[in-house]
Amino acid sequence: MHILLLLACALTALATEYDPLSDEFINYINTLNTTWKAGRNFHRNTSPKFFQKIMGVHPSPPPSAKYLSRLDTSSYKIQGPIPDSFDSRTQWPDCPTISEVDDQGACGSCWAFGAIGAMSDRICIHSNGSVNARLSPQNLISCCWSCGFGCNGGFPGAAWRYWVHKGLVTGGSYNSNQGCIPYGIQPCEHHVPGPHPQCDKEHPTTPKCIRQCQPSYSVSYTEDLHYGKSAYSIEGHPKAIQLEILNNGPVEGTFSVYEDFLSYKKGVYQHVTGKGLGGHAIRILGWGVENGTPYWLIVNSWNTDWGDKGYFKILRGKDECGIEGSVSAGLPKYK
Repeated sequence: MHILLLLACALTALATEYDPLSDEFINYINTLNTTWKAGRNFHRNTSPKFFQKIMGVHPSPPPSAKYLSRLDTSSYKIQGPIPDSFDSRTQWPDCPTISEVDDQGACGSCWAFGAIGAMSDRICIHSNGSVNARLSPQNLISCCWSCGFGCNGGFPGAAWRYWVHKGLVTGGSYNSNQGCIPYGIQPCEHHVPGPHPQCDKEHPTTPKCIRQCQPSYSVSYTEDLHYGKSAYSIEGHPKAIQLEILNNGPVEGTFSVYEDFLSYKKGVYQHVTGKGLGGHAIRILGWGVENGTPYWLIVNSWNTDWGDKGYFKILRGKDECGIEGSVSAGLPKYK
């Protein structure tokens, strides 16, 4: 037993010396036989500065009095029992944004993509599928100065407040020509040859705030604005988060990213090794249980060539990496 303990300690110490993008680091994770499997998502020579750049969640400032905390669930139509599994994609199949996997490129705009994605989902859900508005992440990162620092990170809660007070226009992905203001930052290649620049070669600056729609869009900027009716945080308890998703749709969550997360491929992620890299925002779509392990179902904004086709699962119920401690949401307002 003593020898096995020493061997385990030696392996752990050795893992911390590996390059987190090396085959040795990936293989070490897989030898642990934990609840998930690792694989290559990024080119081995990707600069550590790139990962620091895309971890775009800053510690939130104290919330304003108007930023409410959703503690009272009495307004929910669905109170329980909570199902063992739930997937917003199948619950609301007429809302296409729920299934979309975004690409933030080399911009630290995850805070905006997590918010915009959930807002767009909720506009469709609460209109019973009659309104499909894909809101513009660029409009948010460029024009919301109270939200933080654009491509250098921001505050998810502030993004939801901005939606309520200032509104957001529509806009599709890079080069899509969809909506009022499409995303202007080019996707980047993670580890395979392709048409885009390598991720660590891109150093985008925050686009300027332009309150004008692209010429091919027939609606004016003011007419295209969509507003939120409310913005709030969710109590840091799994049941509260589940009830919110059941009743109102996907939410924006944040968590701390460690080096091992970069190599996630499948299974239920839980941190096993590696240093912290920063805060990251994502969209939580639902939950389930895999091989006896409870998880949250989450979509990332690193394109479909990362992880499980752009999705991942993370341990549920133990605030793994802080995933249950900072959840933001809101309700849409209709014209």
